[in-house]
Amino acid sequence: MVESDSFPVTVVHSVPVWLPNTATYLYNLVRYLPPAIDNHIVCGATQNLDQFSVQNIHSVPGWHRALNIGLRKLGVRRFLGHLIPVIKHHQARILHSHWGDVAWRDINAAKKAKLLHIATFYGKDVNYLPQHQPRWRKRYRELFNHLDLVLCEGIHMTRCIVALGCPEDKVRVQHLGVEVDSIVVKPRQWDPQKPLRILMAASFREKKGIPYGLAALARLDGDLPGLEITIIGDASKDPRSAIEKAKIMDALEKYKLKDRTRLLGYQPHAVLFAEAYRHHIFIAPSITASDGDTEGGAPVTIIEMAATGMPIVSTRHCDIPSVVIDGETGFLAAERDVDGLVEHLRRLVNQPEHWRQMVMRGRRYIEAQFNVVTQSEKLARTYRSLAVNNETGNAA
Repeated sequence: MVESDSFPVTVVHSVPVWLPNTATYLYNLVRYLPPAIDNHIVCGATQNLDQFSVQNIHSVPGWHRALNIGLRKLGVRRFLGHLIPVIKHHQARILHSHWGDVAWRDINAAKKAKLLHIATFYGKDVNYLPQHQPRWRKRYRELFNHLDLVLCEGIHMTRCIVALGCPEDKVRVQHLGVEVDSIVVKPRQWDPQKPLRILMAASFREKKGIPYGLAALARLDGDLPGLEITIIGDASKDPRSAIEKAKIMDALEKYKLKDRTRLLGYQPHAVLFAEAYRHHIFIAPSITASDGDTEGGAPVTIIEMAATGMPIVSTRHCDIPSVVIDGETGFLAAERDVDGLVEHLRRLVNQPEHWRQMVMRGRRYIEAQFNVVTQSEKLARTYRSLAVNNETGNAA
């Protein structure tokens, strides 16, 4: 059988929840897959459907969720109860589990349905789980022996997954894509006689490094006639997130930035972009958290902000250097390096006339490497290749 763009493949995507505000990349990836890829979402719950509505969402009825959780805790069944019925009813060829821990829970479903099984790792599943809960090292070895393919965001994450025991030939880089064609590029300009507006956007997690960003901005404040800071994001239900929010609030107090900072909480994607165009610089000072949590790859928000034409200041953390080319499309400091962040911010402040050249290089790089259309077509080719090879092998 010859692989072609019209070769149909039905794919079931397994996710815990469809879809948190912080996972817009998954929404884009699925809805930009070509028509020949028939997608079905199987999830335990839904949220934000007003923003992330797609066809063929199969969620667990409310009364069924407790049963699924109970069976998982008892070790009777790890995967969602309606996963196999959806697979069989729609004659799926591929099960695509999103997040490594979800993929491990889906192993038996893929085996029972005799399905090709792909997993995509994103962040917490790469470093935090194996370090914080060592049993995941053994679970991942089981998973890697079973999976047909592992997808991840970049070279750094690839190395991490191989270090966990995955054969190199099973790992493939699949960049997260953004809607480049729908993102208007507006190279930022700043009049040094007017306030400088800085944007940060992230969940309140230690790995986001927000207190280090605030420490740098406090030192920058004395160099400027005015500084305005906006933070989009908030604490999640995770207890660690509440602790980090307290640290952020303490930092605002300590550095006397409360009266200069707008805390907007979580906001819809449209609000994020509206705010982005009001601001001059985006700062994302990501770090490796004390409990081992990391970005895994790179925050999609950095990709989106670079696409809008905003100067980026971030850190050499995980796959961020694959998104921001230091000194060419933005500036990167070492993790927890407040001096380095201040140096890069001052460089931007002292040379606003050079912003346009840098941000346009950044925009072109995002267009080339992180266009969701291109990345979704690449994923479709991966699906077809697996399906064709599997069918050919079975026929043989």
